[in-house]
Order: sequence, then structure tokens, then C-alpha cells
Amino acid sequence: MCFTSPPECPVFEPSWEEFADPFAFINKIRPIAEKTGICKVRPPPDWQPPFACDVDRLHFTPRIQRLNELEAQTRVKLNFLDQIAKFWELQGCTLKIPHVERKILDLYQLNRLVAEEGGFDLVCRERRWTKIAMTMGFAPGKAVGSHLRAHYERVLYPYHLFHSGTNLLVSLTYSVFYCVLAACFLYLDDVNDRDKEYKPHDLLQRQNIHVQPCDVSAPARRAKRMKTEVNVNTRSEGGEGCENRPNLRRRMGSFVAKPEPGKHLTFASNLTSLRSLVDLYVCLMCGTGNDEDRLLLCDGCDDSYHTFCLIPPLSDVPKGDWRCPKCLAQECSKPQEAFGFEQACRDYSLKSFGEMADSFKSDYFNMPVHMVPTELVEKEFWRLVGTIEEDVTVEYGADIASKEFGSGFPIKGGKFKVAPHDEKYLQCGWNLNNMAMMTPSVLTHVTADICGMTLPWLYVGMCFSSFCWHIEDHWSYSINYLHWGEPKTWYGAPGFAAEQLEAVMKKLAPELFESQPDLLHQLVTIMNPNTLMAHGVPIYRTNQCAGEFVITFPRSYHSGFNQGFNFAEAVNFCTVDWMPLGRQCVEHYRLLNRYCVFSHDEMVCNMAMKADRLDVVLASAVQKDMRLMIKEERELRDKVRKMGVVQCELFKYDLLADDERQCVKCRTTCYLSALTCPCRPGVQVCLHHAHDLCSCPVSNYTLNYRFTLDDLYPMMNAVRQRAESYDEWAARVTEVMEAKLDKKHVNVFRALLEESDEKSFPENDLLRQLRLVTQDAEKCSSVAQQLLNGKRQTRYRTGGGNSPNQLTVEEMRSFVRQLYNLPCSLTQAPLLKELLNSIEDFQQHSEKLLSDEVSADSVSEIESLLEEGSQFDVFLPELPLLRERLEQTRWLAGVQQAEDPVSNPCGLSLDCMRRLIDRGVGLTPHPSTERTMARLQELLTISEEMEEKAQALLKARPPESLETLSSMLTQVDGVPAYLPNCLLLQDTVNRAKEWLQEAEDLQVGGQTPVLSSLSDMVLRAHAIPVRLEPLDQLEVLVSEVQAWKESAAKTFLIKNSPFTLLEVLCPRWEVGSSLKKKMRKVKGECVSSGKKKLVKLDSMSDVERALSDSKDSASAMFTLAEVRLKEQESLCLLRAANESKLLPTADCAALKVCVCQKPPMGAMLQCELCRDAFHSVCVRGPSDPLDPEDWLCPLCLRSTKPSLAKIQTLLSSLQRIRVRLPEGDALRYMIERTGSWQRRARGVIDSYDHSLTSQDCRGASPTQSHRTTGHKRKVRHYITDCLSLELEELMVEGLLLQVSVPETQQLYRHLLSEFKFITSLCLPLCPLQRDAITSAEKKAKRRMNREETEIRDRGIKPKSKKQRMGTEKQRERKEASVSASDVSQSEDSEEDMTQCPAENCLQPEGEEVYWVQCDCCNRWFHMICVGVSAELAAEEDYMCVTCSTTNAGRRK
Repeated sequence: MCFTSPPECPVFEPSWEEFADPFAFINKIRPIAEKTGICKVRPPPDWQPPFACDVDRLHFTPRIQRLNELEAQTRVKLNFLDQIAKFWELQGCTLKIPHVERKILDLYQLNRLVAEEGGFDLVCRERRWTKIAMTMGFAPGKAVGSHLRAHYERVLYPYHLFHSGTNLLVSLTYSVFYCVLAACFLYLDDVNDRDKEYKPHDLLQRQNIHVQPCDVSAPARRAKRMKTEVNVNTRSEGGEGCENRPNLRRRMGSFVAKPEPGKHLTFASNLTSLRSLVDLYVCLMCGTGNDEDRLLLCDGCDDSYHTFCLIPPLSDVPKGDWRCPKCLAQECSKPQEAFGFEQACRDYSLKSFGEMADSFKSDYFNMPVHMVPTELVEKEFWRLVGTIEEDVTVEYGADIASKEFGSGFPIKGGKFKVAPHDEKYLQCGWNLNNMAMMTPSVLTHVTADICGMTLPWLYVGMCFSSFCWHIEDHWSYSINYLHWGEPKTWYGAPGFAAEQLEAVMKKLAPELFESQPDLLHQLVTIMNPNTLMAHGVPIYRTNQCAGEFVITFPRSYHSGFNQGFNFAEAVNFCTVDWMPLGRQCVEHYRLLNRYCVFSHDEMVCNMAMKADRLDVVLASAVQKDMRLMIKEERELRDKVRKMGVVQCELFKYDLLADDERQCVKCRTTCYLSALTCPCRPGVQVCLHHAHDLCSCPVSNYTLNYRFTLDDLYPMMNAVRQRAESYDEWAARVTEVMEAKLDKKHVNVFRALLEESDEKSFPENDLLRQLRLVTQDAEKCSSVAQQLLNGKRQTRYRTGGGNSPNQLTVEEMRSFVRQLYNLPCSLTQAPLLKELLNSIEDFQQHSEKLLSDEVSADSVSEIESLLEEGSQFDVFLPELPLLRERLEQTRWLAGVQQAEDPVSNPCGLSLDCMRRLIDRGVGLTPHPSTERTMARLQELLTISEEMEEKAQALLKARPPESLETLSSMLTQVDGVPAYLPNCLLLQDTVNRAKEWLQEAEDLQVGGQTPVLSSLSDMVLRAHAIPVRLEPLDQLEVLVSEVQAWKESAAKTFLIKNSPFTLLEVLCPRWEVGSSLKKKMRKVKGECVSSGKKKLVKLDSMSDVERALSDSKDSASAMFTLAEVRLKEQESLCLLRAANESKLLPTADCAALKVCVCQKPPMGAMLQCELCRDAFHSVCVRGPSDPLDPEDWLCPLCLRSTKPSLAKIQTLLSSLQRIRVRLPEGDALRYMIERTGSWQRRARGVIDSYDHSLTSQDCRGASPTQSHRTTGHKRKVRHYITDCLSLELEELMVEGLLLQVSVPETQQLYRHLLSEFKFITSLCLPLCPLQRDAITSAEKKAKRRMNREETEIRDRGIKPKSKKQRMGTEKQRERKEASVSASDVSQSEDSEEDMTQCPAENCLQPEGEEVYWVQCDCCNRWFHMICVGVSAELAAEEDYMCVTCSTTNAGRRK
């Protein structure tokens, strides 16, 4: 069984001030320490006395301690096994302890359990062996009970029969006993050969409690001789033989076996050597001497028996010694010797003992001694003392007299020379040589030196050496100081538990106390502290380290063991409080017949004779003790006188040694009186045992007395007078402290304390009690006032340091009870009682509220309770519960508010549920909150699952069908939560249904759908994550419309055209300067930024919006008709303005024409539609100048003007698609407009042809050509005057049409043939400019050739190179384009090749920048800066503005 350490005893660490007076400090700690019986005192760290013992002279003989013999219960088992072994050994058999279930059978426990169950016969009849097996710790169901029965019947039952009082002289009983014994012989003999479980036990070698087994034949048996002289010889031989036979005996607490030398002859050899004497032996049973070889000789009395005469007969001679029944009874009935420690044979010095102790410990634990943990040593010690299987023997140097070898502390006049700085230890009260004889110790009044009590004893210990349970002599105090070495482990029981400890040990080991009633006073018995604690005895422990004191208090049992090699010193002392216990101890010793160390009565009388010098407290204690002593003495003397004792004699017993004046009966030291008789000189008895002196008549007795009663009373009166003032004060103190009804105020207690200080009463128990009560009353008054004032009370808990804490209600209730239990009265007590009642009412209300269900409506009530409870300055366990309940109710209120449809119409969101759950997780569990939490958890789980499903449906690719989404929504309908994804899913389903309804209405309705509506539906359908069946059809339809638009754009739009298809197909909304600005802006952006998206015109957006919003084609045609009217009006105004601008004026330089908005110069072209003039170098002219055809400027030429057949094909394909779009309406309007115009134009042409035919008949001259040329430049001139209004309007309207129809050319030719030719619209050239052309052309040609050569040599090439014309045409262009300003420029400049010389260079950037070269000056220009397209630069020669202006000036 594992050992459990008892609780620790108190440990005190006095300050230097407290340490100065040892008795005052011991009196101070006594109320605490006496509750545990022992305590430990750690001196201040600087208190280190020198070790003064003479190590060289110190020699001692230690005691031998066998550990398993120390423990009481183990020793009982060993004694029992000793008796069993002796019994069988006397029968000639060797005891072998059997094994059951692989462990040694506890024969003692088996015997005790069988006895408790009623004996062997009753256990067998009622079949209780299984119960006994389970009680012994064996597992049931393995037939262990039958094994136990067999072992008991064959090993223990014969011994039981023998001790049951069987009369061996009765033949019947004798027969029964020997029948059993014979059966056991057979069993014990047979067990060595057959039963493998019964292995020999090794206790023999370790404990010597069994006889050495004899493996040889039994020795020869000798019989009694018939003759007298033979008998004498036989006895002498027998005596000699008995002297040599094994004799099992006790020696110092252990059995030893004496070997039998020379007795190893076999029975046959001995029988042969004694054959001549066989005829002298006869059998005591049959009286004959026949069959000499079968005669059996008793080894005790030499009586002879035939083996076949015995009942039952023996088949063979038993091995070993054999006893007849009479000798067996005599041997087993011998009393056991008292157990004690055997002294070792070796004498040790301190050094040799230390070497042996350290070697033993290090070998036992297989590690260095200083590394063995104390806990390990402690557990191993208690394991060893409780086992019978292991025998460990140690030695203990105990009770070494310090008077002989010197104390460990320095003493005055000692041989140890004390250093000057250590002289303070000579007079120190903690020096054990001084403590016992200091004034506060009553042992100073004991005249004799008592070694070990008033003189210190020394103790040298080793590992496992122990001191057994004991109390100090006369129940005195003891103090032990460990000078050095390893720790000493102590166990102690308080004095009030002494009788309880004795009763437990007597109960558990009654056999030991039967033979030794004062066993616990012998210091030879120990018992496991766990066993004592299990029986309710309070046990405490401590480890005493070097330099520490251990103090034991009166009648405190203590024991312990040493952890290793150490040196300790101990002494006894007695204080005033011990006086009553000392007299009680003497009475106890008288009952136990135990001697006293000193005479208590003598000590009291010695103190009484010094009454004038006694301390008042001690005088009071002596006076009380003397009163009891004189009363008892008077009663005893009266009793003796009544018995008839008449002789009296004064006798000074204090002159005799203590052992010469002991009572012969109780061994009490006699002092006041004793009885003697002349028949027994030197023998006396105390008056308690007057009848035990002798058998002589009482009249012969003499009463010896030390004092007469008249002498004792004056001594007591003297002591009483010395203590009178103190007694009077003590009586008043006792009166006020024991008052129950009329309690005095605390001021009375203070006055008594002040009186004790004034009269200088010494420290004593009553004064300490008074001071303690007064201090407690003052503290209670202060605490009560603080509680009433609402202040916090600071309490100090034992062992945990000081920590501020509030009082609990139970503590306050106990505190109120303490106030009323105080010996004094306090004014705060009733007020505090009222406060306690308020607190209890609060607790009742709180408990009622806490027992109810959690409700959200109880928030205000809980808050009011919390406010009320916070005003009480006590620890209320209901407050944290109320706070928890408040959090629960607030949480429930928050849940209800979140679920309230009025305050939260949207419902619980996922985040709100998570927040509520997170708050709820921290709440204290409660059924209401748990249910709500479970509901929220379930709702959150469902909601998250729904949200995940909804999100998955919304993000599904391909999208799910509308039915799947709708079925999902049916599951969501029952979830009371705000689910964004589900709401989005609901919105998606609604939008999908609306879209499908629109698609259905679109298909069912009779109107043709508009492209914008279809596109919008497709876009909206793409934004709806639902699989919509009509979407594919709509996408196909929209894609067909887009394909149609692309086809129409390819048909109408010019490459890089700034106009959209709708702008081309619709009538012109803007014409004139605003259109030019827009075109320049759009063209510039297009060229400079590359592939940017074209900017839409605002007005065109309005037209497109109007066409898209139109309900049918008729309204669209009406809108386009309005645009056409605005187009005609704007165009008329523009033509008039442009024609008026070209009239001859004085200042030609201020005129702004062409896309470049510069003055006219060089060859100019005039647009037939807008009538504006354009430089031939800025725009692209007609492909064939000789072919008379209408020419339109880039602003008016908006499309490629496809044929009417292509347009009609486009319209037919659009009609098959059956989708309305603005471009389609515009195309339809264009076709209708073209058809109308064609009809009008044909009418005019037909009428004009008819008129021409008439002129031809009249012989009119043909129309001359209106085209002239000059200097290779062709300029077209148009006659705008005198045209008929109808023909001009038809021509303008025909030019506005974006369709190529033959009627347009026909009308144009008719117009040309009708008007006269005008040679030129150019301004006249000045003569100076005309003369400078020839020289400039030459210089320019040379410079051009030189620059081309340099460019080829340097490898500098522009990114695109314009197309060269024929040599003849190039020469003509160069001759006409040489500028006078270019001639003056530097011919060798490379900067012309890297910078654009245009006046307002736009500095275009991008991946591709297009350049063009002037054919006159050979300079390179950005195409975008001079307004030339890539097609124009590739097909025609280019002349820059400078060259054109210079040439025009020369011509003029």
C-alpha cells in the first residue's frame, strides 16, 4: 500500500526580537502549536552556533533495529509465526509458509479472520471460506477458499486445537488431537516432494525466527533408565543434550536459533551405537520394551513411546526434535520475554559511524546520499517496516549522554574553546544546556541532574534509524536541535489525542499490550501514521533540517526516523502551564506501575519553600497544586490511621536516591510519606498501596513522613500570600470572562490589562487569554464598524499571505455569533444583526428569482436587486449569479427584439444571429438560454444552408431553370430570417418571370419588335442568372440584325468614314460650319489616337431616340420627313453663304475656304452640293478631269452611294428578319425618297430632252466644254446664275441622296449643256509671281534631287512613301509648286526631315504616324496636319500651302 504523507505541522520563523526569549516565544506559539503536538522553529539566518562536541572522544555503541520488528502489527505477525514455527518444530517438522495466487499467505490474518467468523468448524459448516478469501484480497471465482481451508486445516488447526485448552490426559481428546496431528505430519512431509506452491520461506536467514531445517536423519532418542544410578547418569546426559539442543529464545526483540553441533548422525547409526542399551527402555503406553527399533524418545523428558502405540500410530520416526504432549504443553506455555533493542557488538566513533551510514544509504538506493529524495526515503521506510518478507537492519546511536562526551553547544568551563564572536551562544536561551534550567522552567527546582531530561542527550542517526511512538517523561516539553547532517522526519499527534492513539494501537495490536502494558513507554513500537489517521487520530509531520528546532508539547506522542547520517541533541523543559499535567502524569504512572524520573511532590515543596522568590504566576500555580497535594495526603493519612497504623516517624526521603525510595508496588518515588515494615527492611510502599507491603499485622507498620500536615499548610499559605494580588486579579478576570448574561463592556477588559501592566504580572495563560479576548473584541468592533460604514474589510488567511477579501454571508453570520459569544458586549452587535437580516432577506429574494425561469421581462427587477446587493460590503454568492441572470435576460430580450416584426421588419439577419450566438456562448448555461440558443443555432444552420444554396444557384454555370429556383424559394418561405441571397434569388425569379412575360408579349403581339427593345431584353436576360428559353432565339435575332447592320455599313460607309450608318442613311441634320468643326474634331481624334470609339452627334442621338421610340414605321417616316425639311432649309442657307463668299472682293487673303480654313490659292475645286471652294491639294479631285461629272467635297460625300438594287436587297433581307431598327426605317425612307426623286427627275429629263431635240432641229451649235487648263492645272468652273429653280432643287436633292442613280448624271449633263463656261474661279496671279516661277522651279528641282540623294545615303525613310506619278506629270507639278520661300531656306538642313513644317503642327503620337512629301519643296508633312488622306497621297501629287500660295502669287 502506498504511503500518504500526513499534513505538515506549523513552522515558525521568529524575528531577532522574538528569538531573544525562548520561553516567551514558546508561550506565544503554544495556542497554535499544541493543536498539532509538534512544531518546527527556524532560527534567524545569522544564528549559527559552533559545534562544540569533542568528536575524537565521542565513542558509542548503537542499538540494532530490525525495521519489520518495530511496527506493532508486523511484530504481532512475527510473534504469531514464531509460535507456529515453535509448535511444529517441537513436533519434528519445519514450517514452510505456503503461497496462494503467487503471494505469501498471511497466516496471521487467516487465523484472525477464521476466529472472527466463529472458528474452523463453523466456517466449514456455513461455507464462509470464499468470504474470507475475498476479505484477504483474493479475487473470487478461483477456488481460493478451498486452498485456504486446506492450509488452515493442516497448518493452523492443530495449533488451534492445542491452544483451545484440550486436556491431553483424556484419552479421547488425546486421540482426536493426535489424529489431526498425524494427518498434518503426512501433509508437511509430503509437501516437500509434491506441492510446488509451498516454497521454503527465507525469513529464517533474515530474522532467525525458524529452526534450521534438518536434511539428515533424526538424532538418537534416549529413554529413561530403570535404575536410580542410571537415571542420574541419564539426567546428566540429558541435561547435556538439552544444553546442546536448539533453544528458540528472544534476545533484544528477535529470535535467534542456536545450532546443534555434532548432531548430524543418521538414526540407523545412532541406533546401532546404542543397541546395547535398548533393553533398558520401555514404552510408557504399553509398559513393554519390545521392538526396540520402534521406540520413540522424547527430546524434552526422555520418555519412550512405541510408534505403533501412539494414537494414531506413526509410520516412521519424525525428522528433527520431537516432544511428547506433556513437554509440548510446557514449552508452548512459557511466557514471552519483553521486546527490546539489542546493542551492537561494535563500538563506533563519529567518523566510522558516518562512513558506515553513508555507505549503507548509497548502496541501498544506488545513488549518492545527497541525491536521494526525502519522499523516496519516507515511502521506502514505511514499506520496510510493514513487510515480513524483507529484513533490513540499521543501527542508531541514541541516548548518548552529553555530560560524558560534551554537548554540541558550547558551555561555560567546557573543553571547547569558544571564539570571541561566538561567546553569545554560551548564555543563549536556545542553548539546550541552558534551556532546561532557566528560571521559567520549573525543572530548575528539581535538585538532581536528570540525564536526558535536564541534561541534553545526543543522537547519531543513519538512514532508516528511527525513534518509536512515545511521549516525554512526566509529559514534559522537549526540544530537539539538529546540529548537522541529513534531515530527520518527525510525526506527531496533539496531546488531546494521546489516549485515542493509545486506544488504536491497543486495538490493532492487543497481544503486545497484554504482555507489556507500558509498551509505549519503552520506545520500541511504531505504527504507520496512515493506519492511525485511518482510525481518526490526527497526525502531522515535518522534515527537520540542519540548524532547525523541533518542539514537542506535553503528552504529545511523536516518532520519526532519520533520512541519513546526522547529529542531533535534545532536552526537556517544563513551564508553568505544565504543572497540572505533571501531577496527572504521576497518577497515570501509578496505574501503569511505572517509575517516575523525579518526585513531583518534592519539586512542589521545594518551590513552596522559596515562596518569596517565586514568580506570582508560578506561585499561583504552586498554590493550586499544593492544595490538591495536601488534600490527597490528608485523606491517605486518615485512611492509614483508620487501618491501625499508629507508629509515625519523620524521614527525610529527599536524602535518599530515587531508586531507594520507590514504592514496591507501583514504583512511584515516595516523598511526603510511605509505609515500612521491620520484616522488609529497605522496602516501602506508598499510601495508595498500604495493603501490598507485607502480611504482617498493620500495627507493625510505620508511617514515615517528610512533613506534617501542620508544616504543609504554612508553606501553602506563604505561596498563597505571594500569589494573592495575582489571584484576586485572576478571579476578576475569570469572572468577567465567564459571564454569560451580564457581560461587561470592552473597556473593563482594557482596565484589567492596564492593571496587569501596572502590577507587572508575568506572562501567563490567563493574561494571554485576556489580551487575546480584548484584541479580538477590538478587532470585532472595528470590523463591525467598517461593515456598518460600508467599508471593505481586509482579512488575513492562514498560510496564504494577506489578501483583501470581503466577508461571506456565512462568515458574517459567524462573525455576528462571535460578537454575541464574546465575553464582552459591543454596541455594534445589534446594528450588525439588523444588517445581517437585510442581507438574508436579499438572499431569499435573489434565490426566489434565480429559481424562476429566465424571462426577458425581469431585467429591471434583477437590476434593482443588483443595486441593492452592491451596497452590502459582504461577499454575496448571489451577486455573480444575478449578474449572470441579468446577462441571460438581456440576451433573451435582445433575441426577442431582433425577432420582433415591428422593431425589425426585415427579420433576423445572419450577422445578427451570429452576434447573438457569440454573446450567448459566453453566458452561463440555463435551460431557457440553451433552448433559445439551440433554436438560433438551428435557424442559423438552416439559414446558412439556404444562403449557400441560393448563392450556388445564382452562380451556377450554366444557370439553373426557373423551376429549380422557384422550388428553392418554397423552402425559404418558412425560414424567419433575413437572407440576402434568398432575397436576391427571389428578385431574380421575379425579374425572370417579368422578362419571360415580356418575351411572350413580344411574340404574341402583332407589332414588329424594335432592335433597342430586343437588345435591352438580351442585356437584361444576361444579367438574370436563370436559364431563359426564349433568350437563345432573341440572341439569334439580334445577331442577325447586327450582321445586317454590318452588311449595310460595308455597303454605304466609306473607309475611315467619320459618319455612322444612321447618319449616312438619315437626312442631314447639320450642314455647314458646325459640320466642318465636327468633322475636323472627329477626324483629328481618329487619326491621332488610332482606334478610338467615334463620338456620336447629340442631334443624331435625338433622331435615333425618336426613331427607336416610334411605335411603327409611319411615325418613323414622319420623323425622317421632318429631318429632311430641316436638311433642305439648312442646305439652301449654306449654298447661298458659300456662293456669296466666292464673289470677287478686294481682300482675298481674309477669305477662309477649304477644310484647312485658309485663303484660296492655286487650283481650287467647288462642291456641287454645298458650293464651297476647296484647294485641290487638300481634297481629292475627280478621277478624270475631262469627264463632266458632279464633284462633292469630303463633307458632302457621306457614303459610297451604292446602287438602288443593292439597297433594295438590304431592305428585303431586313424585312425577312422582322425587326425594326432606326437604320432600317432610314433605309426604307431613303428608298421611298429615291423613288420619288427618280420620278420627278425623269419627268424633268424627259422634258429637257424634248427641248434639246427641238433645238437640234433648229440647228443650234453644240455645247462647248466648260473646262480649261492652264500650266497643266485643270480648274472646273460652274455656272450658278440663271439656273431654273426646279432643276437646281432636283440636282441638289439628287446629290443629297446616298444612292447612285443614273438620273443624277443625266441632270448634271443637262445643266452643263445649258450654261456657259466660266474659265476659272481662281484669283488672278500677279506678274511678279508669274516671273519667279521659272527660276524657283529650277532651284526646287535641284534641291529635291539633292535631298533625295542625302536621304538615300543616310538611310532615313518615312514610314510611308507616296506614290509617284509619271515623269511628265511630275515635272509639271514641280515647276508649278516651287515656292520662293523654299529657295531661301538652308539646303543642307536635316531638321526638315524630323519636324513637320506645318504652321500649326498637331504633333501626333502613336504606333503609326503618316507623312506626305510636297512635290515642290520636297518637305515632309504629317498627313493629319495638312488634311490629306492616305488614299489621296498615294494617288495624286501633293503641294504644300506655302508652295501653292507662292505659285498663285507668281501667276498673278
